[in-house]
Formats: sequence, structure tokens, C-alpha cells
Amino acid sequence: MRISDVIEEFIKELMKDENDFIEIQRNELAEHFNCVPSQINYVISTRFRPSQGYYVESKRGGGGHIRIKRISKNKDNYLTHIITSMEESITGNEVDVLISNLLSYGIIDQTEARLLKVATSDNVLIVPQNTKDKLRSSILKNMLLNLF
Repeated sequence: MRISDVIEEFIKELMKDENDFIEIQRNELAEHFNCVPSQINYVISTRFRPSQGYYVESKRGGGGHIRIKRISKNKDNYLTHIITSMEESITGNEVDVLISNLLSYGIIDQTEARLLKVATSDNVLIVPQNTKDKLRSSILKNMLLNLF
């Protein structure tokens, strides 16, 4: 396993013990894993995104702490969180992760997942590359709104 995977698993285990909410010190975690604090930042920013069902608050100074909260897996709460936190543009890879999370949390079924994936795929979005991710985000938001 890569160090990023190990850190991610460690944080997720902490969250299980702490009822889906933790507050950690960036420097202490970096010391624990014998890595630089920027490695912790990388893991947090790539593995604990709103589209993956997490709310992250980061404070700098005094060692810097990070508060991570898992969003309720209640369908309406989760979809509301995803829609309101979604960026103006989203890549195909980010959509794949989001759909995978929605499936694993039981928010959508296999048929809905296939429809979301097809509607947002590069094969369907036949527009210039600079507008593809914006269009993908708009389509995905509207489709998720209709899942309520």
C-alpha cells in the first residue's frame, strides 16, 4: 500500500471509532506516519471530498487541525450535500468516484448508476473540451435533483 492509502484507511478507522466525526492535528498525523504535513493535506483534499461524502474544515496555525465529518447517508441529506457542494465543472473520473460512492451507500441502484454514467460520459458530451466538464456538472446536478 502507498502511504496515501495507509493514511486514508487510518483516518477512516478513526472516524468509525468517533461516530463519523474527527478532529486531528495535521502535524501529529504527519509525525505518526513519518511524512510531511503536505502529504496529509494531499490525502485530505483527494480522499475526503464533498463528492465522496465528507465535509472538511481545516484551520492553519498552532499546529493546524483538520475536522472531518462524514455526511449522513440518508438519501435526501446526501444528495442535497452533493448537489450544493458540487463545483461548476467536474471531470469524468470525479463522476466515476461519485457514482461509486452513491452505489456503495445505497443512494442509487445499478440502473441509476449506469444512466448517470452514460449521460455524463465523454462519448455523449460532444462539445469542445473546455466546456465538457461544465456541461457534465450541469447534467449530473440536474439528474441528481430528479432522484429526490
